[in-house]
Amino acid sequence: MVKKRNILEYIIKDLEQKMVFIGGPRQVGKTTLSTRLISEYFKKISYLLWDNREDRKKILDYRFDFESELLVFDEIHKYKNWKNHIKGIYDKFKEKYKIIVTGSSRLNIFRKGGDSLQGRYHYHTLFPFSYCELENNRKKELEINNLLSFKSGCSRSVFKDLYNYGGFPEPLIKQNEIFLRRWHNEKLERLFREDIRDMENIKDINSLKLLSDFIPERTSSLLSLNSLREDLSVSHKSVAKWIDILDSFYYTFRIYPYASKTYKSLKKEPKLYLYDWSEIKDEGKRFENMIAVHLLKFTNFLYENYGYKTRLNFLRDIEKREADFLVSVDDKIWFSAEVKLNDIEVSPNLKYFNKKLNITQSYQIVFKKDIDIYKDGVRVISCDKFLTGLI
Repeated sequence: MVKKRNILEYIIKDLEQKMVFIGGPRQVGKTTLSTRLISEYFKKISYLLWDNREDRKKILDYRFDFESELLVFDEIHKYKNWKNHIKGIYDKFKEKYKIIVTGSSRLNIFRKGGDSLQGRYHYHTLFPFSYCELENNRKKELEINNLLSFKSGCSRSVFKDLYNYGGFPEPLIKQNEIFLRRWHNEKLERLFREDIRDMENIKDINSLKLLSDFIPERTSSLLSLNSLREDLSVSHKSVAKWIDILDSFYYTFRIYPYASKTYKSLKKEPKLYLYDWSEIKDEGKRFENMIAVHLLKFTNFLYENYGYKTRLNFLRDIEKREADFLVSVDDKIWFSAEVKLNDIEVSPNLKYFNKKLNITQSYQIVFKKDIDIYKDGVRVISCDKFLTGLI
């Protein structure tokens, strides 16, 4: 059985108005979403993969199945002139076909290929499975800036499966350690040898691959480009470019320190995370990374589907006090969060920032089960219960 994704109904609505672009990590389920899951809404779908020779010819020649209602173009961004070509297809056939474009790079910021397509598409990001998706805990309405709403009776086994195997469909379904290790190797090999090589002019692909070997142990920490430059024996410019590339292909993402008109962060270095937390061996780092992906998915969902200007940051000051996460909407702080494996004593740093920034909603998320207590204005809550408050 194929699980529904929480962005499906929003994609259907957006297709009534414009094209839909779907970006996300390699093997996160974009093809399944844009063909199998969406099939109940259309009588016939044409799926066209740019890497397939026959499909490529059809795309270039504008030869599409007349009976189809939906055209799905996968990885067409590998074509140098893809934006102008998609623009031509949309302008010519928008009354006949609905159009979805999918890819494992950020289609909305990719600048090669001419026309920006502004005003012709809506963008959706497909993230790894979240706890709420697996539990079918879908919210009809999200109350922005109000208290997060949690559910009781959470499935601990679902959370542990996510923690152990990550949110990517194939290893999550298999739940086999040997399969997971082989899947990691194959995914990374294809990412570097196929996707990035096809899109970027990288002469030293082996050093970029070596960079990916260093990243899992450095997640949840401040990103030091100088340290990576020394380990790889390459220039600062090269490392900075490579991290940008890994971000653009949804392998890594960065969270930056919070700053506002009334609060200036003296540290500008971001923290680095992976979309696939199952690559991380350290338990504490894996747990924090898993929460980071869920929060990023939550804030991104609100931005793409509701238009709220959401931000996910962390807090850090000159005294090196730090709190893991801060979520704000339209420049108004919503809630803060600290992640702990076992410590249910409220973090002094979290209390400090809550007082300094007048944060009224704050959580300490712990790995332990069956924890939900208030201490010093902070709700100390089990991870599985906290995740029911997101999407």
